[in-house]
Amino acid sequence: MNWIKETVLPKFKAFVKIKEPEEVLWVKCKSCSQMIFHKEFHENNNVCKACGFHDHLSARQRIDFLLDHDTVEDITIPKLKLDPLNFKDKKKYIDRIKDAQNKTKLDDALLVSYGLINKIPAIIACFDFSFMAGSMGRYVGNGIIIASEEAIKRKCSLIVVPSSGGARMQEGIFSLMQMPRTTIAINKVKKENLPYIVLLANPTTGGVTASFAMLGDIHIAEPGAIVGFAGRRVIEETVKEKLPENFQTAEYLRSHGMIDIVIPRSKQKEKISHLLETLTFYIN
Repeated sequence: MNWIKETVLPKFKAFVKIKEPEEVLWVKCKSCSQMIFHKEFHENNNVCKACGFHDHLSARQRIDFLLDHDTVEDITIPKLKLDPLNFKDKKKYIDRIKDAQNKTKLDDALLVSYGLINKIPAIIACFDFSFMAGSMGRYVGNGIIIASEEAIKRKCSLIVVPSSGGARMQEGIFSLMQMPRTTIAINKVKKENLPYIVLLANPTTGGVTASFAMLGDIHIAEPGAIVGFAGRRVIEETVKEKLPENFQTAEYLRSHGMIDIVIPRSKQKEKISHLLETLTFYIN
């Protein structure tokens, strides 16, 4: 029996042993295909140094990037029944949510935090595109409302960073109802004369664009971000015309008056803090 233990068994264990995932050392730019050292890419806040392409940031990464160190206070968004419609397409909606939760370690597509931006207080509501394409359901709607209420309670500015495919189809009318709910919440912030800044990240589309994302006192966008309601192909098929090559990009929208500022990620914190300093000068 020794030959089984000493020869066969070790080979069998080696055959069935699950390999540990290898550490990712390189990242391929989605725009120019340049290979970037992972650590360097992360330290540059997921921006390609070769072409300037701004890749997605997780909600946690962006909040930690914008808020001063050791000032971040996460604000709880109450959990909801996951699947109000018992929706199922190729896969059950509840299973899609659980998969996204396991992947991102988030409850849903939005994080809300309070903190200081260069010593200026602000509430930030930040989308995470990795969670079902940052789609807006009841949880996200509630998060925007809570963020607005906290800004009013603390008498500070509200900053929303959308990166979303729009309303979440699996929640049907419930997701569409978040458009008027979030609009009302933002109007309450404006009524209190508190600054509301929107930092548009790639992409911002659908019902998110058609509601709170375009109600800012100031609209900032990242270079190359796609911002719009319907997709390019749908619009071209509807109007029966070829659209400009840069249609719906941040730069195109700035030139047409829909966006105020297009600024690279590395300069955003400084720019936002200067805007907040100016806009909050007369707030008690």
